[in-house]
Amino acid sequence: MNAPAKLGVYALCLAGVFGLAAGLGRAAGPIGVDDEPAAAEAEHDDAPADAHGDEPADTHDDGGGDHGGEAAAAHLPGGLMVSENGYTFALDAAALPAGPATPLSFRILGPDGDAVTAFTESHEEELHLIAVRRDLTGYQHVHPVRDAAGTWSIPLALTPGEWKLFADFVPAGEDDGLVLGVDLAVAGAYQPAALPAPSATAEVDGYTVTLDGDLHPGEESKLTLSVSRDGQPVTDLEPYLGAYGHLVALRDGDLAYLHVHPEGEPGDGTTAPGPDIAFYATAASAGDYRLFLDFKHDGVVRTAEFTMHADGAATYGEDS
Repeated sequence: MNAPAKLGVYALCLAGVFGLAAGLGRAAGPIGVDDEPAAAEAEHDDAPADAHGDEPADTHDDGGGDHGGEAAAAHLPGGLMVSENGYTFALDAAALPAGPATPLSFRILGPDGDAVTAFTESHEEELHLIAVRRDLTGYQHVHPVRDAAGTWSIPLALTPGEWKLFADFVPAGEDDGLVLGVDLAVAGAYQPAALPAPSATAEVDGYTVTLDGDLHPGEESKLTLSVSRDGQPVTDLEPYLGAYGHLVALRDGDLAYLHVHPEGEPGDGTTAPGPDIAFYATAASAGDYRLFLDFKHDGVVRTAEFTMHADGAATYGEDS
């Protein structure tokens, strides 16, 4: 075949390749344009329960709204985002050394980018800070001190590994609270611990705490924790953060922070100071969860820890 003929065949082949590519492009759609609304819509429709409410969040669009960004974030469990509704959890240092009392400082930045200096008390504190290592060990529930410029500070007991910090607060003037989460790196040799097996009993400082109830995905359920010491029920628990106990639940894997609220409160005429402490919790999905119960007795706050699996199959109580 002569040179002109070869060039003609080559041109026809190029035209066929480009035509096929164009057809495939029209069939698949442009990357990152048409797929995004569909993905956001799917996330919106399958969204888990709201982290700050007692019922699953409304997943129906009122019309004209954006299904992505902060609108979709409103349906996520708490603690999965460092920023939400214009507020940001800003650490002064993203990495800290290990130690029994390592100083930590941070700010909550508002929609204007400045440090927030006005908060509404929730459970008797302006801000609750939860610190836990990614393997769900080292749990600490503390209340840092804020200076006039909006910087919070607190010493934490930190071991090497990846940590997750949660700031639970209500900005002044806002109707709803937020739970923001941020990662903290702690240098050193790190050996992650395995998640303890599910159990209905926890021991802490001579106290025995038993758990009765189930976690159900997308459904509020009642959890009752009973405190005893030396085989005798504890009936003189002391109020802590406006209740006879405070319960935090974290999902294994992403450490999603679940909304949990107590039943009754001290002094309401119906809530006894033990041995039972009742809570209502909603699991965002099936999976394993780590529960941390803070209770106060004889002037000391102690923490009982449990592992639960949410799928409706296992019942925790006398038969566990």
